[in-house]
Formats: sequence, C-alpha cells, structure tokens
Amino acid sequence: MALDVTFTNGVIAAREKYLLKEKILRFCEMTAEEAFRALLESGFGGGGETAATVYEYEKLVAAEEDALDKFIREYAPSEAERAYLLSPRDFHNAKALLKAAYLKTDAEKMLAPEGEIPLETLKAAVESKDFSKVGEYNAELKIACEEAVTLFEKENVSGAEIGWVFEKANFEHLQKSCKKNSVLKKLLPRKADMQNILTAFRAGEKEIALNKYLPAGKLKIEQLNLLFDENLEKAEEAFKSTPYAAFLKKCLEAKKRGAPMTDAERELFSLEFDFLDERKYELKNSQPFLYYVFRRRGENANVRIVFVCKLAGLNEQDIKRRLRAR
Repeated sequence: MALDVTFTNGVIAAREKYLLKEKILRFCEMTAEEAFRALLESGFGGGGETAATVYEYEKLVAAEEDALDKFIREYAPSEAERAYLLSPRDFHNAKALLKAAYLKTDAEKMLAPEGEIPLETLKAAVESKDFSKVGEYNAELKIACEEAVTLFEKENVSGAEIGWVFEKANFEHLQKSCKKNSVLKKLLPRKADMQNILTAFRAGEKEIALNKYLPAGKLKIEQLNLLFDENLEKAEEAFKSTPYAAFLKKCLEAKKRGAPMTDAERELFSLEFDFLDERKYELKNSQPFLYYVFRRRGENANVRIVFVCKLAGLNEQDIKRRLRAR
C-alpha cells in the first residue's frame, strides 16, 4: 500500500538534521578516540548506550543500520522502493544458506540483515528443499533456489556459477518490481552495465565472462567483448558515447597498475546516491525518500571505513580517499 509521500517527506526533513554530513571528514583528521567521542556526541547509533569504547564502533553502525531498515519498512512510498532496498538481501541470504547446507558450514556469519522474507522462512525452505513458501514472497528467488539446488547436486559446481544464478534472478525481480518507478527503472540497467564491465575485467577471458554477464543492462555483448581486445584504445573509443567512459577509464587504469578495481567499485556503490545528488534540487514524489536512504547508507559505510582505517593506522589522506558517497 502506497504511503502519503508529502507526510513521508516531512518526516525526512525532520530527520535530516541528524545526518553526519561534513563531520565524517573531520573524523578523518582526529585520533581514533577523538573521532569516537565525536561520533557518540552526534547520537549516531544510540551513542554511549550502544558502545563504550572505540573498538565497539561496529555496534553503533549495526544499530544505525537497523534503525534505517525500520525506517524503510515503515515509510517506503511503495513496493518498488521496498523491493529495491531490501529484496537483494533475500537473494544473498538464500545463497548463503544453500552454500552452507551443501558445504556443511555455518551460515550465520555470512548472512545479511533480514530483507523482505523472514530468515526463518528461508532457513526452513533450504532445510526441506521446498521453496513454495519463498515463492509466495518472490517468484524469481524460488526459481533461483531450485536452480541452485540442481547445480549443487552436480559435481564441481563453482561458487561463481551459483552466485550468477542468484544475481541474475535478483535483477529480474527488481526489473519486475520497479517497472513503474521512473528513477529505479533507469538505475537498474546502469547498475547491470557497470557490473558487467567489472565482470569482464575480473574474468580475464571472454568465454568465462560470457557466462557471467547480467542480461539487465543496455550494453551489447559486442561492446563488452572489446574489453578483451589487446588494443584497449578501441574499447575506450567505443565507450565514449556511453555513460560509462569515466567508469571504464578507472578500470583500465587499475588494470595497467595491476591494482584492485577499488575506485570503480566505489563508483558502483555510490551509483544511486550520485544520480540523485546531481538532481537534489529537482527531486519529487518518492525521490527524496530514496535520496535520504542512500545518504544514510553512505554515511554508515563511511563510519565503518573511518574506524577500520583509524585502528589500522592509516593517515588522514588515505582514509579520505577510501570514503564513499556523502
């Protein structure tokens, strides 16, 4: 059931004053203990009631993420936003539970917070190998689970093969769920295209990549195949007319250095925020809700980055370079 967008936007306006905003950059300039005290004073994650020392910063982040999940469940303007923000966790959790069941390991440490499907429902489905209840929530996830079971029962199935089954089904579900939302419908193919570019660079071989591409993007296989040409200038030229020229350049620079695709991954993580931030004075309907959620998700990620890096002894500039959208 859709909520009153005007009311939701009023709630968001009242809550925006609690965003950390530029405080994140100041945290980078402090010692770990000073940054932790400043974070507590901001009320982030419940403050001192949640964590007592800098080594417990993760408790604050977890509390903040839980609060944001509750906000999404209560105020999402429609099923499209709820699905986009929460259902990917269902695919992740089902995959983790199935892997753990077949590899006889503990899934608990691999699980994400609950999505749209209760974890107990997913656990019961995996244990019984009956995914009919899952299908009542998500038809694409039911099919993915059944396909994964078939693959697991074959010999020598790879983790990447299983991962692609769930990732492809996730995009199919989101395409169906978000088709009436103009922003999310536009963001989905961009996200798929960027993931496909990264897949090409990570796979290293055309034949491997062909079996891992997501079909939800707009780039053609012929364009992606150019990324395997020895003369990568052809690819740069071909991608100039696409929205991914800068993204491709980051991948190419990392490849030349033999470095991880960190900058490109950071851009993919920030896709939704960047898209909405560029239009922040023109947002309408459910868009302020999405913008607020992605701002908070970005801040949660940045708090985690700041304290991981601080406790590892990294300097201010190195930490700032690692920050996500803010």
